[in-house]
Amino acid sequence: MKSTSLRSIAAFAVAILTLWALAAPAASPRKVQFVGSYTWPSSAHNLGGFSGLELSDNGRDFTVISDRAGLFTGSFKRNGLRITGVSTGGPIRLRDPKGRALKGWRADSEGLAIGPDGRVFVSFEGDHRVWSYTNHKRAARVPSHKAFEAFQGNSGLEALAINAKGQLFAIPERSGKLTRPFPVWRYSGKRWTTPFSLRRDGGFLPVGADFGPDGKLYLLEREFTGFGFRSRVRRFSLSNTQVKSEETLLETNVWRHDNLEGLSVWRDASGHIRLTMVSDDNFRKLQRTEFVEYRVLKN
Repeated sequence: MKSTSLRSIAAFAVAILTLWALAAPAASPRKVQFVGSYTWPSSAHNLGGFSGLELSDNGRDFTVISDRAGLFTGSFKRNGLRITGVSTGGPIRLRDPKGRALKGWRADSEGLAIGPDGRVFVSFEGDHRVWSYTNHKRAARVPSHKAFEAFQGNSGLEALAINAKGQLFAIPERSGKLTRPFPVWRYSGKRWTTPFSLRRDGGFLPVGADFGPDGKLYLLEREFTGFGFRSRVRRFSLSNTQVKSEETLLETNVWRHDNLEGLSVWRDASGHIRLTMVSDDNFRKLQRTEFVEYRVLKN
């Protein structure tokens, strides 16, 4: 065999090993355990573009939002811990305060949070704002803040979460500088304030958030490397005015999962906190709508 052929085979082998290493789970201090992944067929109901997720306390019923102003509700079928099927109806079109269906650049819905009273909050990019819904016939405006006007067109309030007190928290996808922490905006029914910020490092950007049953804030972050997506989940203990502690629970290598953007945190029957995430396939055939689950190992 010619030396050029040997070199070609060796180069191919190195490339395969490199791809395998990139796709493998990142090394972690074993704070979480992978439970499973379920791909939702994109042919059903023109599914896709999911960027927000909320689950019921039992982890069965869910609400997801697409970035084209469509809201879906449904339920999981499970075999033990793993998701084995999904049932859902067609999309519910989000509407503006006058009851008109959202279209075009004002329909880029990104963040989703459901309060203790059942009120649904949705954040939008492009025309940066947060609206709430007590029914699906018309929206109610949530007061804005002048700082929202300075957000980049595709980098607004990407992550929404509501704590047990009913306070709404919103985190933008970008902070403005690579070394600047991400501001956390809080709305308590009258106005927005920024009581604290979250440390920024590397290329990870906030895309989803939720408060867990332990009262802590969980943040899903995404990094696009140019070749694929990496995901990270951090957990924060908060006081009314500051971040008291931070820990990284999960950090994946590229291609481990698709473009995870929505996060819901709940406690399963075994007492473990569960992280359920959904991916945004950007309505592209090369991507997939994927539900991914990890459980947080007990200390």
